[in-house]
Amino acid sequence: MSIYAIGDLHLSFAPGVEKPMDIYGSVWTDHARKLKNNWLELIRPEDTIILAGDISWGLKLSEAIPDLEWIDGLPGKKVIFKGNHDLWWSGIGKLNSLYDSIRFVQNTSYEAEGYFLCGSRGWICPGNDDFTGQDEKIYKRELLRLDMSLEDARSKGAKDNIIGVLHYPPSAGPSAGSGFTEAFAQAGVRQVVYGHLHGQDAFKNGLQGTYNGVAYRLVSLDYLNCRPVLIKE
Repeated sequence: MSIYAIGDLHLSFAPGVEKPMDIYGSVWTDHARKLKNNWLELIRPEDTIILAGDISWGLKLSEAIPDLEWIDGLPGKKVIFKGNHDLWWSGIGKLNSLYDSIRFVQNTSYEAEGYFLCGSRGWICPGNDDFTGQDEKIYKRELLRLDMSLEDARSKGAKDNIIGVLHYPPSAGPSAGSGFTEAFAQAGVRQVVYGHLHGQDAFKNGLQGTYNGVAYRLVSLDYLNCRPVLIKE
């Protein structure tokens, strides 16, 4: 029983929902087929896979359903965190009633293979050139969501067995910290995965490697070449 991760599936199986991603490189050409082939090769029914946001281009839940059904049909237990493009996401209770194989996480945690999966969508961080007063409000709200998720895990007995998940990068640059990195370090998190960054020029802007004792890993689909990465065996 293993834990894998990948983000930014950007699926669009519903009629009329289409937003090609190939402006970010050839890896996005027929990317759902590539992902499915790799998924079936790697992931067994007893495994867990973290999906770090930007799941569907659907604007409404009805438009996202074909994408969620596609995910549901793949092996493994899927744990989904929200991305900035997941505009269909609403009513966590309703979402968690849809599929036995999918768990949507918001303000809580999910236990898998002796680890607790905690996180939030995240947001752009202070230090980013485009950071505004409105961004600061959303940033602080996402910090609160992360705190609630971590506290939920601690209330269930989590100690040093927490895996952090964000959609956005955890900081404004490859060597910078933020409230997110501080929260993860204080909670004793050992590993954090995140997505959102697409294309070679953007990949270098993400925090990777160990920072304040926490290992950070970019798991966006194009960075992983459509192949989920093993997080824990």
